[in-house]
Amino acid sequence: MNALVIFTLLAVLMLTGMPISISLGLTVLTFLFTMTDVPLESVALKLFTGIEKFEIMAIPFFILAGNFLTHGGVAKRMINFATSMVGHWYGGLGLAGVLACALFAAVSGSSPATVVAIGSILLPAMVKAGFPNKFGAGVIATSGALGILIPPSIVMVMYSVATNTSVGALFMAGVIPGLALAGVLGAVTWYRAKKFDYPRQPKATWGERWKAFRASVWGLLLIGVVMGGIYTGIFTPTEAAAMSAVYAFICAVFIYKDLGLKDVPKVLLNSANMSAMLLYIITNAVLFSFIMTNENIPQALADWMLGNGLGIITFLLAVNVILLLAGNFMEPSSIVLIFAPILFPVAIALGIHPVHFGILMVVNMEVGMCHPPVGLNLYVASGITKMGITELTVAVWPWLLSMLGFLMVVTYWPDLSLWLPRTMGML
Repeated sequence: MNALVIFTLLAVLMLTGMPISISLGLTVLTFLFTMTDVPLESVALKLFTGIEKFEIMAIPFFILAGNFLTHGGVAKRMINFATSMVGHWYGGLGLAGVLACALFAAVSGSSPATVVAIGSILLPAMVKAGFPNKFGAGVIATSGALGILIPPSIVMVMYSVATNTSVGALFMAGVIPGLALAGVLGAVTWYRAKKFDYPRQPKATWGERWKAFRASVWGLLLIGVVMGGIYTGIFTPTEAAAMSAVYAFICAVFIYKDLGLKDVPKVLLNSANMSAMLLYIITNAVLFSFIMTNENIPQALADWMLGNGLGIITFLLAVNVILLLAGNFMEPSSIVLIFAPILFPVAIALGIHPVHFGILMVVNMEVGMCHPPVGLNLYVASGITKMGITELTVAVWPWLLSMLGFLMVVTYWPDLSLWLPRTMGML
């Protein structure tokens, strides 16, 4: 009964157009003061201990690193390198977009940042080369979603904060699914380009490829700094985030010189604004999780499922449906912070590995970012392409269907996510 009251109140507040973070906070406070006897002191203590986590510090650092790279010319150099490698294939510029998105995702940790950085440069070039606007929009809007699956990923840090799962293990678990999804999106791009005979670029010489690689190598090295540092144990994921911010600053300002020192305060301010927004959502989500646990809602759900003989297959299918529906109305950070505390205990009770469950949630978030009505990548792509959301929805459907198929593979083949961290001794 209490669960029904909580979710009804949350849904009503969200339907009024109120921001999710404020809806969460008001729901929690209303329920606390009217329907429970929980002392205010214990709420304050839970709030403090809930956000007093070392992992949370990684979020502002990864945001800052992504902003330095987005404002700098790293994206342009990565596009040039990707085009030199695959531009001569069918749909070459589209394939270069998928590859550039995968590379930029591995240094930015953010899907919208990936769509903006790659899309704003590549989409005009694709139209100029003779590709339909819809084709380019479909490629970039969906490939940009790789930003939250290929590590480092801000959404993975959120999941780690909500469930106390190892960030390092999550990052390693995202590598193979991230590369596999990039391959799937690339295959769809190639197939459609061949089917409709879209233009191909002249084949680059090995000298041109080497030149493009040398120009982009400083940005690409950031992948090694983050992943290599975590894997070798030189630093923790949070320390890796701080290192990536410093490295991205040096690259943008002193090596590539795309960003002047006078522009740095603006980047810092933008990063601080975004970080504050996410931390406010986390704060309210911690309280929401406290209410859920206090009312024994996750435990009751687990007991009900186990009592009715509903196994792993049914539960995972239900999780996918719930998260895909939530993706219609909410952005990834909010979905993870609201649903992870509810669904995670049930997953553990059923014997599902916490890291596999995290990757499953992240892939769901990716799909949610690419479908209406509030798919974040669609809105970002709309701003770049000047296309309406309805038109963009039609443009992305071939890639979106392939992502749904990939989601089923990730859901029921846990070794795809778990093999690499297990091999590296992180599980």
